[in-house]
Amino acid sequence: MEDTASATVANSRDTQHGPMERSHAEIMVIISALMLAMLLAALDQTIVATALPRIASDLHGLNKLSWVATAYLLTSAITTPLYGKIGDLYGRKKIFQISIIIFLAGSALCGLSQDMNQLVIFRALQGLGAGGLMSLVLAIIGDVVPPRQRGRYQGYFGAVFGVASIAGPLLGGFLANAHTLLGVSGWRWIFYINVPLGAIALFAIARRLHLPKFVTEHRIDYSGAALLAIASGALIFVSVWAGVTYTWGSWQILSLLIGGLFMGLLFVLNERRAKEPIIPLHLFRSSIFSVAVIMSLLAGVVMFAAILYVPEYQQIIRGYSPIKSGLLLFPMVFGIFTASIGSGRLITRYGHYRPFPIIGGLVLILGLWLFSGLGLATSQITLSIWMVILGLGIGMFMQVPILAVQNSVPFKQMGAGTSTATFARSLGSSFGGAVFGTILIARLDSHLHTLLPQFKGQLNASAISGGTQGLSHVPAPIQHQILTAFVMSFHDMFIYAIPIAVASLIFALMLKEVPLRDSGKAYAEGEGFHLKGEAL
Repeated sequence: MEDTASATVANSRDTQHGPMERSHAEIMVIISALMLAMLLAALDQTIVATALPRIASDLHGLNKLSWVATAYLLTSAITTPLYGKIGDLYGRKKIFQISIIIFLAGSALCGLSQDMNQLVIFRALQGLGAGGLMSLVLAIIGDVVPPRQRGRYQGYFGAVFGVASIAGPLLGGFLANAHTLLGVSGWRWIFYINVPLGAIALFAIARRLHLPKFVTEHRIDYSGAALLAIASGALIFVSVWAGVTYTWGSWQILSLLIGGLFMGLLFVLNERRAKEPIIPLHLFRSSIFSVAVIMSLLAGVVMFAAILYVPEYQQIIRGYSPIKSGLLLFPMVFGIFTASIGSGRLITRYGHYRPFPIIGGLVLILGLWLFSGLGLATSQITLSIWMVILGLGIGMFMQVPILAVQNSVPFKQMGAGTSTATFARSLGSSFGGAVFGTILIARLDSHLHTLLPQFKGQLNASAISGGTQGLSHVPAPIQHQILTAFVMSFHDMFIYAIPIAVASLIFALMLKEVPLRDSGKAYAEGEGFHLKGEAL
């Protein structure tokens, strides 16, 4: 591991390759377009979930329901690190524009789908574009904004990601409930709405984003790309199927796990000898980079434990609709938004990022501990206060790893470094949802057998997954015991989440800090690049 001093030397060397000076107004035009692009990609990870029953009914494909979400998740996650590297090689603006066009084409085709097979294929195409949106947006910030100023602007993106994670299911439910909108089935607007908004972002990027064009010899690491795709694909299937379609101990899940890890090992061996590796392994020699990537992974795990299962508590215990439970998440949105923007401005003002994930980790632990005290009679006001606290912790924690990565890697590898951290967060999000869902179901089965032993073998999690709405025919005393089992299961799940938050805090304490540079000089020749002088 290199120490802080050596990282500072590296940063000084790379200042000459840093962002060009721009006015705040010029940066905000670019940032607004980037935020819109990220919002579309982030929304499409979650917006389809609440509309799936309606989509399956219209397209007569209930058996392919899960693949609509899985296809998008799979292709977007696999391509995230690939876009980062390709952007480093060929120029981020050009590749970013291509990813937007792919995303918009996939969105339009999804809206036109006439059966579930078409929708699954077009969702995969949409995900191919989304992988570029998620990774290149953050890398382009590194092109446009000097490190000292990045906290100010990256705070907005942290808020966008948090808001999109919560607003997606809410908007999807609203559009799905609208049987027709302007003569078109409501659920199709989930995809159509992307086209005009994405076109605005594409136009703004084409007109206002100007990056110097570098030319160098390239050798694409095709074998590394294939190995990474297979390894990450196997692990994503584990996160989607484990505990739902197959048990964690089944041969299917174990085969995917072992196969994914084996292919991951082959990928690492391949990257060690590749001349143009997809993920340059030498970046991990920096303790800052290594710790920040692990922090991104853990942030994804913990964030989705909160965002996915707090609404589920509202729906199961309170009997609220998906739309109402989504609206009641506003306090968490407020916390994420406030902490992301506030911490970003403070980072810019004082030039120090390390305190914020430490404080955020502590607040995150407090928030999870509070939610471990959920009860049948917990008031909505109390829940709202707890959600604000949890949101504040998430908002302070999740944006700093990207900032630390960008401040520690050589400028010419900004895309690869940023996309690696983004990829880690995506994997963490996938596994967070799967692991905590499995914990919730396992603990529910255990508590049901303890509280209602007379029904052993007759009651299980899947049989009563409808919560209060599915228990109207059950006698009141038994219904109370079932809901108590649910509450105890949520209690256990949040208790299990606390060690993950503690691990996040430990890695935040391990994160070294390199002073953020105040400004970047114009691009110049250096380290294998030749400046041609014209804008992309």
